[in-house]
Order: sequence, then C-alpha cells, then structure tokens
Amino acid sequence: MTYSGVVRAGGPADVHELSELMISKVSVGPMDNNAYLLRCRTTGEQLLIDAANEPDTLLRLIGDDGIASVVTTHRHGDHWQALAEVVAATGARTYAGQYDAEGIDVPTDVPVADGDTVRVGRVALTARRLVGHTPGSIALIYDDPHGHPHVFTGDCLFPGGVGNTWKDAAAFASLIGDVETKLFDALPDETWVYPGHGKDTTLGQERPHLAEWRERGW
Repeated sequence: MTYSGVVRAGGPADVHELSELMISKVSVGPMDNNAYLLRCRTTGEQLLIDAANEPDTLLRLIGDDGIASVVTTHRHGDHWQALAEVVAATGARTYAGQYDAEGIDVPTDVPVADGDTVRVGRVALTARRLVGHTPGSIALIYDDPHGHPHVFTGDCLFPGGVGNTWKDAAAFASLIGDVETKLFDALPDETWVYPGHGKDTTLGQERPHLAEWRERGW
C-alpha cells in the first residue's frame, strides 16, 4: 500500500509500513486531530500518540492487542479528550512532557524530559522539548535504521509553519528556535513529519521557508 498521510474524521486510517514499525494515522473530532498508533513489528507492542477524541474510534484502531502506553504531545485539551476512556479501557501508561503534565486532566505516569527515550517494543523514540506553543510540548523522533527519520510534532510544526503562538513574539522566537535547532539542524531533509492536525510533510519541503516564517513572525 502507498501511504499518503491524508485522512479525514470518520474515515479509515492510513498505514505507513516501515521495516520495524507500523504507523497508523487517523483523524478524530471536530478539530481534525491526528492520532497515531505505533506498533513494533517484532513484539507487537503498541503505543498511541494523542488520544485526542472519539475513544470508540481509537479503541477500534487499537484492537484486541491493546496498548502499553499513550503519549500526549502537549497540554491543549483537543489532544487528550479521549485519554481517560482509552486509559480506562487499556490500562496504558501515560506519558507527557514534564512541563505540560499539570495541564492534562488525566495523571501522567511518566513525565518526559528533553532527550528522554520512549519505547514501543524494541523501537526507541527520542523526545525533544519544543517551547512556545506550550511550555512543555514534545516531539517524538524515530530514527529508522533502515531509512530516514520520522518525527511526530504535535502542534509545533505543520506544512507551512510552526504552531500557533498567539502573536506572542517571545513564544514564537522560542518555538521557531527550538524547531530549527532540534529538528531542522539535527535531521535530514528526508525526515517525514507527522503533525497534530492535517497533512504530513517532510523537513525538506519546509526548510526553504524558515527565513520566511521568521520574517512574518508566525
């Protein structure tokens, strides 16, 4: 199957099959939130990124094998509306950035710091703190040993720009600075970007526009 990353609320998941990891993307809720189910192909263990909405949809996606963990990328409520129901149904451990955990109604079992490793089966994801959209947003990077990296950016990076900082110049400067140094400077153009809403992109597609984003201030 060819993965496009194009999904719609109420529609089917799109599945990106990698050598060691399967990534299923689904859109849920009125704000077109993306949720991502990661499955280790060796162990079968699963991890969900952003239990955003529609718990029944997410639980069908998860299936009978359940999930070991749920990572919430940031504190904004549209990214964890289904978290309580998913955790109650699966017993999954909860992860969130250590500086955003207090803003999430469901308790965080594992506060995540910049550079921490989050595992799903034998697959390791590296967390990077990106400050500006919220104080403790995290992106998760999978450095695929058989191909290019993959990064789940929450609301910090989208096709066409960084996340909303509500015309706060200091927050914007912080966010674009972190996105540049921790993502663009550290990862190659082929890096696939999975955002919190809408379509996917790559760092290569967005890199030529960094100066333009800085100039416009959003």
